[in-house]
Amino acid sequence: MYRLCIFDLDGTLTDTLDSLTFSVNETLKEMGLLPVTADQCRQFVGNGARVLMERSLLAAGETDMGRIDEAMRIYGRIFDANCTYHVVPYEGISGMLTAMKQEGLELAVLSNKPHRQTVHVVEAVFGSGVFRQIQGQKENIPRKPDPKAALLIAEEMGIAPEDTVYIGDSEVDIATGTNARMRTISVTWGFRGRAVLEEAGARYIADSPEEVIKLIRE
Repeated sequence: MYRLCIFDLDGTLTDTLDSLTFSVNETLKEMGLLPVTADQCRQFVGNGARVLMERSLLAAGETDMGRIDEAMRIYGRIFDANCTYHVVPYEGISGMLTAMKQEGLELAVLSNKPHRQTVHVVEAVFGSGVFRQIQGQKENIPRKPDPKAALLIAEEMGIAPEDTVYIGDSEVDIATGTNARMRTISVTWGFRGRAVLEEAGARYIADSPEEVIKLIRE
């Protein structure tokens, strides 16, 4: 039986597309640039805020990245104020988390979203005490798909990687869990579809939170 579940946040636990798209477009607007679509933003997320803004600037016609530092300053301010904008848990997530805790599983969050906003979103949506650890992107820890943060979470809890499940919605998450030598479950309700996940090498795929629980019990 597994002892720990580490979850990605955006696209896995919470639908954050509106907050990300709104913050990106407010940033581009302030910079005098054209907006991106929600579908574009969906494809841009997963590798952290800087990559999100680099891809958004490119989509808006800024090809030399000379304004990326300006964009990051503006985005940081706007997103900090709007990181919970229209954010909700996906259907069935709250029940899944309750069932996991009742079975004795420890829960944690690992996101490439900046740490401050990661904590804010998780506690605003789920309250405090649901997750034993909440980890966002920090300067001194490489972002996913580097496995270091996932391994540190397990180590700090005294749980071996082989007793840990990593759950996410993207190719970045597949690589993260695989690199950490954790059983990795991909979910299809987030920012990537089944075809993308299969192409990225997903071994276990869940179409619902209930299927996640079944895969963990196997």
